[in-house]
Amino acid sequence: MGTDQVERADRVTKVCIVGASGKLGRYMVGHALDRGYEVVGVCREASVPKLAAFEGRMTVVPGHTNDPEVIRRAVAGCDGVLTVLVPWGVRQYSSGTAQAVLDHARPGARLVFSCGWHITRDGKDRYSRLFTLGVRIAAVLGRLVRAVEIDDQVEACRRVFASGTRWTVVRGSSLEEGESQGLPVWSRHVGDPVLAGNLTRRVDFALFMVAALTDDSLVQEAPAIVGRRTPSALAHAGEPHDHA
Repeated sequence: MGTDQVERADRVTKVCIVGASGKLGRYMVGHALDRGYEVVGVCREASVPKLAAFEGRMTVVPGHTNDPEVIRRAVAGCDGVLTVLVPWGVRQYSSGTAQAVLDHARPGARLVFSCGWHITRDGKDRYSRLFTLGVRIAAVLGRLVRAVEIDDQVEACRRVFASGTRWTVVRGSSLEEGESQGLPVWSRHVGDPVLAGNLTRRVDFALFMVAALTDDSLVQEAPAIVGRRTPSALAHAGEPHDHA
């Protein structure tokens, strides 16, 4: 780690977590507090009770995460912003949330976004037919019931990739609950054999998000992650390939 990276890392003291009340968000709150960060969380007003376990230890800004004014107030003075990009509804929730963060986070802040493996940055990811079919079916069904808008999550990430900010987009595999297995391993491209296990503990997905705040090697990277104790990760441990 170079001197500049150390200085940047040391400057992260206040963090905003957008989507703090969800399962992933609550794990991120816990990890951030464990690191001694001042934490501001954003969630819908109806979901504020889900953060009761952190009462007195964090600031909560209630409101919709795609509301620019809510985000402007929440990210004020924050060195890093962790954002859960959820494809809810059919009103461009993900892209609205991403745009609000891009517009209002302070210049130079570390911006870390979460999404799934289906997002590709450079088109070099290799997906199985089953995976691709599953994403297409989910997208169609989501639109039919007006509950999920997967294409909008793609648009949200396109805006992040095109921005000149210090962003990281963390692409998660299938998730499970359970005790932490440590920091996940990652690759730049889905299809790398190290990712074949396709399973990560949700608590460790959150750990990777928080750790990315102070890892300048992940700036403007879109790492696809997998649990470090999965068979594929163990099988490739120590072997040279495109992951860390």
